[in-house]
Amino acid sequence: MPEESRMAEPAPADERILQAAMRRFAVDGLGAPLRAVAQDAGVSAGLIIHHFGSREKLLEACDRRALEVTRQQKRAAVTGGVGTMLAQLAAVEQYAPETGYVLRRLQAGGPLAERLIEDFIANARDYYEEGERAGVLSPSRDPEARVRVLAHMALGSLVLQMPGQGAPMDLEDLPRWMREYTDSLTLPLLELYTTPLLTDASLLDAYLAAQGDADTAADEGAHTTDSTSPTDGSPT
Repeated sequence: MPEESRMAEPAPADERILQAAMRRFAVDGLGAPLRAVAQDAGVSAGLIIHHFGSREKLLEACDRRALEVTRQQKRAAVTGGVGTMLAQLAAVEQYAPETGYVLRRLQAGGPLAERLIEDFIANARDYYEEGERAGVLSPSRDPEARVRVLAHMALGSLVLQMPGQGAPMDLEDLPRWMREYTDSLTLPLLELYTTPLLTDASLLDAYLAAQGDADTAADEGAHTTDSTSPTDGSPT
């Protein structure tokens, strides 16, 4: 089959449904009618159930796609060098549907949103470890805490900047918003990550010293309690 013909073939039905669902859920929220998703994908509503089983299963598939895209892009950014990062910044608009969907999932709240956040953190843990092994990222005294803080910062910033839960989202305008949002964050974030905000480490040193003193006091208190506790079976 000629290359032109293969390129012209439409995506499989399940992939068209998934792409349409992410866009429709981003526009109208997670309660968007499945018939609207079906119309966007050019399929019947019954075909959605055939491929995904239910609305919740379709949402879970959207979660997996959003996580997959994020993992791929972040891993490439932390291990692929400056050229990869700049290429991603130049093409940020293409991730508008995934970004809009993640926002709606976070706005909806509940156990599924909490699970998605934990999945983002698990993804981040993996590619941060890869970045450290590649020598791109500095090691952390507490890698888990750092990953959580950075993930919460990124997701929280997204929620604060995007439309409210009940407000409609113009997905056609979302790529422009993505460009403006990314451009507004790139310089300050790169500066924050590469140039320390504080001019010296005295605050960190003082905090670590205080934590060390607190840990020592706690250990000594536990030792004292153990050494003075009754051992003869008499009532306390």
